[in-house]
Amino acid sequence: MNILITRPLIDSEDLMGKLFSLGHKIIHVPTLKISPVKINPINSEKYGAFIFTSANAIRNLKLLKEDKDKLCFCVGAITEKIVRQQGYTNTISAGGTVNALKNIISNSQSLDKKKTLAYLCGDNISYDLDQELLSEGFQIEKIINYRSEIIEELNEDTNNLINDHPPDIIFVYSKRSAESFIDLAKKYSLNGLMTGSRVMCISEKVINVFKKAGWKNLETFEAGDELIKIGN
Repeated sequence: MNILITRPLIDSEDLMGKLFSLGHKIIHVPTLKISPVKINPINSEKYGAFIFTSANAIRNLKLLKEDKDKLCFCVGAITEKIVRQQGYTNTISAGGTVNALKNIISNSQSLDKKKTLAYLCGDNISYDLDQELLSEGFQIEKIINYRSEIIEELNEDTNNLINDHPPDIIFVYSKRSAESFIDLAKKYSLNGLMTGSRVMCISEKVINVFKKAGWKNLETFEAGDELIKIGN
């Protein structure tokens, strides 16, 4: 089976290795370039907890002093895994959606609403988690510590690979990534090769982007369930 992955290599290398070992052909088309934002190191003592909606937020976390016991709310299992790899032990995963994360934070018995929460995120987000929590009486500071740039070019080798091995399954992990991928497919006249592909979308918002562009074979999945979705 030909499987196309749109995540940056750092987020998909483990998955691609597993898929390759199962005999699948892997096509890697990263759609976003992630880079750190230059900010002063964060004083963790100011905050009652950290909130992470992306693994990139923890990778780009710079602190004045390490605090591995800090309570960390994570959007899903993969983000929590990265947080724990960084040495944090007090973590809670919401199972993959920002709305579920908001509900877990809202109902937490471990938080003092008088203590400020640090929401670490990128420059482009699709859900105003900080505003939702503010409306519920929490004190929260949004700290943008990384940015994402849309990739607008496809190298010749990847273009040839898609032409020679049209993907059976495409995994897309964000609304912005979907927009970038659709633009790349148009720019390099690849749409016709992928009309029969199963496009696996991380959310309904991603599905809606593909629907507007006329794509048909669309499904949702949760990060970490890729092997289940391809039947392995």
